[in-house]
Amino acid sequence: MKEFFIRRYRSDTSGPADRRTLIRINDEGIITFADIHADAVLGFDASELEGRPVHSIIAARQDDPFAPANRHRIESGEPVMITFRHKEGFFFTACLSLRMTMRDSDQAANAYITLRDHSPIDHQLVRLAESSAGFGLWELDVRTNQLSWTEGLYALLELRAGTEITPEQALFYCQTGQNRVRALFRRCIHTGQPFSVMLDLQTAKQERRRVRLNGRALKENGRVCRLGGTLVDHTAEMTREEGQRQARTLLSATTNATNDLVVAVDRQLNLLHFNQAFARQFTHTFGLLPRATANLIDMLQDFPNERRLIERLWNRAFERDSFVVEMPLAQQNRELPVYEFHYQRLTNPQGEVTGAIYVGRDISARVNTAANNEYRIRHDPVTGLMNRKAFIHRLGRLMEQARRKDSTDSLLYLDLDDFNSINEHAGSGPCDRYLRELASNLGVRVRQRDALARLSGDTFALLIENCPEVKARKIADNILELISGFVFDWQGKQLQTTASGGLLMLTDDLPDDPEQLLGQAADLCHTAKTSGRNRIHAAHALSHRAGDGGAGKLAEQIRDALDNDRLILEYQALRPVASVTWGDHIEILSRIPGETPEQPCLQPGEFLPVAERFDLAKLLDRQVIRQTLQWLNSQRLLEPRLKYCGFNLSLASVLDDTFADFMESALADSPFAPECFCLEIRESHATQYPDDVAVLCDALHRIGCRVALDGAGASVESYSLAAKLPVDIIKLDRKMMQHLRDDPVQQVMVEALHKIAEASGKTTVATFIESDDTLRKVRTLGIHYGQGFRLYRPRPLNELKPAAVDLSTGRIGG
Repeated sequence: MKEFFIRRYRSDTSGPADRRTLIRINDEGIITFADIHADAVLGFDASELEGRPVHSIIAARQDDPFAPANRHRIESGEPVMITFRHKEGFFFTACLSLRMTMRDSDQAANAYITLRDHSPIDHQLVRLAESSAGFGLWELDVRTNQLSWTEGLYALLELRAGTEITPEQALFYCQTGQNRVRALFRRCIHTGQPFSVMLDLQTAKQERRRVRLNGRALKENGRVCRLGGTLVDHTAEMTREEGQRQARTLLSATTNATNDLVVAVDRQLNLLHFNQAFARQFTHTFGLLPRATANLIDMLQDFPNERRLIERLWNRAFERDSFVVEMPLAQQNRELPVYEFHYQRLTNPQGEVTGAIYVGRDISARVNTAANNEYRIRHDPVTGLMNRKAFIHRLGRLMEQARRKDSTDSLLYLDLDDFNSINEHAGSGPCDRYLRELASNLGVRVRQRDALARLSGDTFALLIENCPEVKARKIADNILELISGFVFDWQGKQLQTTASGGLLMLTDDLPDDPEQLLGQAADLCHTAKTSGRNRIHAAHALSHRAGDGGAGKLAEQIRDALDNDRLILEYQALRPVASVTWGDHIEILSRIPGETPEQPCLQPGEFLPVAERFDLAKLLDRQVIRQTLQWLNSQRLLEPRLKYCGFNLSLASVLDDTFADFMESALADSPFAPECFCLEIRESHATQYPDDVAVLCDALHRIGCRVALDGAGASVESYSLAAKLPVDIIKLDRKMMQHLRDDPVQQVMVEALHKIAEASGKTTVATFIESDDTLRKVRTLGIHYGQGFRLYRPRPLNELKPAAVDLSTGRIGG
C-alpha cells in the first residue's frame, strides 16, 4: 500500500499556494483513503473516492503511478508529472510524489499447543488409541499378584474382552522366551529397572503375531507396588521383513543365474545389490572387491576419469525412465569387454526416485565380428561416435524431412579450444583417451533422439531434432559447460580445455547440400572463437539462394552500409484499438540498400541471419538507433507528438553489458524525452537469459527508456514472463494472430495473456493484424494497440512529418 501527495501544477508561481491532497492506494490499485482536500484538487469527496480504482481519476494508462516507467522514478524519491481527470470532466496536470510505503498484511489468528496435564483420559480415547495403533495396556499389582488388561491386549491375543485368565495361562501364548519374561518381571520388582523385549505369540485363533512387551515399575513411598506397561503389535513389520528377506533371496538367485552384470544403487550411489558376475568383472577391472552398501564413488577414488563418467551415467539414470549405452566398464589402455548397459530408474509408490539399476550384457563378440564392418565404416574408431560420413547422411535425411513437415531442428558445431597444446604436451595416446571419455560424457548429456558425431580431430557436431530454439540454446550452453568442466587425469596432471560452438537454426528454406549447412555452422563457430572462445554463436541457416559465397558477399554489403551510414530506415505505426490515444507510436525498421540503385533493398529476413552469423548484429542495432536519433533531432516539431519509438534488439545487444551506457550517451543530446523510446526484446532471448534481460531492463528504466517483450505467446513461459519480467509493453506473437479470428483456443490464450499484462500494469500490442476480422477480434478482447498491414504499412522514415497548421503568418509543420 502506498500514500501519495497530489499537488496541482501552477505555471504562475506568484499566485496562491499550491493545493494538494493525500490519497492512499492499495496493491490492487484501489483508493482506500482520501483526505478532506480531495474535493479542492480532484472534485471528488473523500467518500466518493474510497473504493474507486486509481485508473478512474487518471487521463491515460501511461499516467498510472504503478506503471514501471513511473514506479522507478517515484520509488527513487523523484516526483512525476501526471495528467488527472477532474470530476467535472476536464483534465489537469499535477505533481505526484510518494509519501510512504507499507506492506498489506492480514493479522493471522493465534493458536497454541500445550502439554496435557496428568488428569485421567477418557476411556473412549484410550480404546480408540489402542485399536488404531495396535497396542494394549497391562498392570500387575505386586502385593495381590492381580494382573489387569485393557481391551487392546485382549484383541492382540484374539480373546473376548473380560475372559478370565491367569498370568501363567497368559504365558502359554508366548511361544518362546517364557522363562525370560518371568525373569524380567522379577528383576523389575526387585530393582525397579524397566524392560523391553520382542516376543512371538500364538493367538487364541492360532495366528502368529510378533509383539514388543514393555514394562516399568510404579512406586509408592519409594517401594515398588505395581508394574505397568504396554504390549505393542509388530506383526506388520515382521511380515514386511520376511517378505523382504524372501525377495532378496529370490533376487539373488535370479541375478546370479545370469552372466549379465546386474547392479542396483540408491540416490547416493551406495550399492543396494549386485550379482556375482558384476563382482568378478569389477574386481578384474579395478582390483577391488565390491561390498554391499559400499559407495561406488568412494571405491573409485583412484580412478578419477572412470569415477566421473560412472557418476554422470547414474545421475542420468535418475533423471530418465531408461536408456541404453554401449561401452566397456572402464576406459583403460588394455582391452576390456564392451557391454550394452540398460539403465532403469527405481521409484517408490509415491513416484519419488529412490535409485537406479542397470543390466550389462557383453557384446564384444558382436562388435568385433566381421559382420559388423558397417558399424566400423559409420563410426569413429577412437570415440565410437558417428563419423563425418554417417553424420552427413543423417543430416541430409533430416533436411528432406524438414521440407515435408513443420519441425524445429538445430545443428551444433563444436571445436575444442587450444587442443593442439594438449596433444603436444601429452601425446596422441592420452589425447585419444581424453577424446574417448569426453565423447562418453557428451553422449550422456545429449537426448537419445539426437545425433552426436566426431567430424575430425577436435571437432564434434550435434544434430538436435524437433526442439524449440530456446531449448536448443540451453542444450548448447549445457554442453559447453560440460566440456569446460571435464577434467582428465593423466600422470598426476589434469588435462582440461574449453570449446567454441556455432548453433545453426534449421529453417524451412534450406540449401540442397548438407555440407553447406555444416560450413555455415563452422563459420559461426569461427566467429565464436574470434569473439573470445568458450561461447556459442547462433544464427538461422541461410537458404540455398544464399550459399557460402553469397553470404560472404552479403556480409560485405552489410559492412558497407554500416561504415557509410547507408542504412534505409522505415517506420510502421502502432494504432490504438481499444481507445483513442493522442500522438505518434512507431516502430523503426531497417533495410540494406542494394548493390546498385536498380536493385531492391534487402529485407530483414534476408540480411539478419547473415548479420548474426558474421557478428554484425550488435553494430547494426546501434547504427539503426544512431541514424534514427540523428533524423529525429532535425525534426524538432515532432517532439510533442512522438509518444513511442521502438527498436528491435538482437541477442548480441541484449547480452552486451555496455548497451545501456550506449543508449544513455545517444540520448544525452536528444530533445526527445527518454520515455519516448522503447527497446524490444524477443521472448526467446528473455526465456533463455532471464537474468541478463532483467538486468538490462533495470538499466534502461534508470535511463528512462521503456522495454517491450516482443513475440509473447510463442512458448509456455510467456505467461510467467509477462507477469514477472520488468517490461512495460507486451507484443503478442505473430502465430497467435494468424488464426485468432476462427480459433477459440488462441482467443483464450490471447485474452489470458492480455489480462496478465493488464494486472501487472503493462500495455499490450497485437502484431500482424492483416484483416478486418482479426482487427474486430483484437478490439473485442480489449488489446490496447494494434500493428499490421491492415492498420498501417511500413513507410520511409522521412515521410513521418508533424501535422500541418495554417496560421496567418504561414504554415507550421507538414
